[in-house]
Amino acid sequence: MRFPAIALVAAALLAAAPAAAADRTMIVLDASGSMWGRIDGRAKIEIARETLHGVLRSVPAGNELGLMVYGHREKGSCGDIELAVPPGAGTGNAIDAFVAGISPKGKTPLSAAVGEAADILRYTEDKATVVLVTDGLETCEADPCALASALESKGVDFTTHVVGFGLTEEEGRQVACLAENTGGRYFQAADAGALVAALTETVAEAPRAEPEDEVAAAEPEPAAAFNTEADSVLSEGGPSLGDDDNVHWLVYRADANGEPAGDYIDNQYRGAYSASYPPGNYVAVVKLQSAVERRVPFEVKDGAVAKPFVDFDAGRVTITAKRTPQDTQADESAAIEVAFGDYSTTYYGTAKLYVAAGEVRLRGKIGPATAEETISVKAGETIERDLVIGSGVVLNKAVYAEGGPEVDSGNVFFEVVAATKAIDGSRKSLTYTYGTGTKLDVPPGDHVLTAKLGSATGEIPFTVAAGESKEITVNLNAGVLAVTAPGASFIEIVTASKDIQGNRKSMSYAYETEWQDTLPPGDYAVLVRYEGDRAPKEGQATVKAGERTEITVE
Repeated sequence: MRFPAIALVAAALLAAAPAAAADRTMIVLDASGSMWGRIDGRAKIEIARETLHGVLRSVPAGNELGLMVYGHREKGSCGDIELAVPPGAGTGNAIDAFVAGISPKGKTPLSAAVGEAADILRYTEDKATVVLVTDGLETCEADPCALASALESKGVDFTTHVVGFGLTEEEGRQVACLAENTGGRYFQAADAGALVAALTETVAEAPRAEPEDEVAAAEPEPAAAFNTEADSVLSEGGPSLGDDDNVHWLVYRADANGEPAGDYIDNQYRGAYSASYPPGNYVAVVKLQSAVERRVPFEVKDGAVAKPFVDFDAGRVTITAKRTPQDTQADESAAIEVAFGDYSTTYYGTAKLYVAAGEVRLRGKIGPATAEETISVKAGETIERDLVIGSGVVLNKAVYAEGGPEVDSGNVFFEVVAATKAIDGSRKSLTYTYGTGTKLDVPPGDHVLTAKLGSATGEIPFTVAAGESKEITVNLNAGVLAVTAPGASFIEIVTASKDIQGNRKSMSYAYETEWQDTLPPGDYAVLVRYEGDRAPKEGQATVKAGERTEITVE
């Protein structure tokens, strides 16, 4: 009998070869930040959770299985590796529960994780197998190929199998050595369905080695017989979706009300499939790319073939985001929100997905620039459409004075505001960033770029067109005043001149013995206070644009 898809994944993870499973196996799971990346509209971590859930239900009772996870607790840490579940028999529920709570966020120390897993499995003493599931390459300055060779040379019977989840062929070649150098296998899995298909072809359906005398005497197995033939179409009268792995079936036993009861009993990523289930009532929850969901009740009877069938009443759309109609490529920085009914999802650059027939709402965004459109999609229809989001690019620079010097600081606050002022004199903020040499996406039209560093500000009007990139330089017309006040508890910089009320305007202050500020040109007073009975002091300074002034108040 043909294995259901999730059983094939289990077979691969625990065997990864036609021979019997290893005595002790450690799954090493990538939980780095990139696992939030999406494949066919679904987060990779969600696919991993679902796949492992099915895998664990199929683990033979006596197998010892463990779980190691990396990148799930800290950002930027190469030491974020955790033995989540020590290898042992009956660990399925513990592994399932741990994976369900993972929130990817960190780096990819895959080499160190595999090495730690090998040590825990006592690979120099016992037979041991590591199954690495990774969606990225090593990011912690380690050589996975050298590690694999070292493990192979020291191991008694050590094997690593690698599943490249969403890796390109080139990326896959860089981690395949972990498997190849230890006698294991590398699996290229571009998506959930491809993973199942690859494991079906290379593992589950491969003939198992038998002793020669038993092979000679073996009787041919009878052709498989199925009591369930499931199928789906995009639209009424349309062709079967067949091998399309965007169709996801979860089959449940049905309760007295025809609702799903308990855990699912089968999990398939195909438009059409064959299976055998015990007689009874069932309900299939069927999703097309996680976006269009249908429920199909069916009954399996002795001597009959059940034929659950789904008409998704859906179409396909491909939306390409561009800054101008003349652009030949999608803008990968553009967010495209696609919504229909109660469902919405977001793609970047190009949105390619199935949608329910009817009105589909599109909203594109590049920085503050937006574009909205509603399209009508008929069942079975394929629509390709450009979504033009008019946007230009501003490259931000600042100088202290006309002609220089340039400001080289990550503390400069750049903001693009509307060219026209509201009735109260304020301007609408469009977008902002910190740091010279940065860039901002802005809608086409007339705007003002402002810059602020310390107590100095500057602005310049500009005009930008959709698709245009402009370097805009703001003159702060400012200098730097650096103050040193030994023993001080408080330093304040104020204007030298007083207003009509006799007050001097405070520019900035700090509870330090040293302080510096970027200021407009002019005369300033520096007020210094001390703890205890020591009398306050005052110094005078003149700031010039483009120059640095240093004073000491003692």
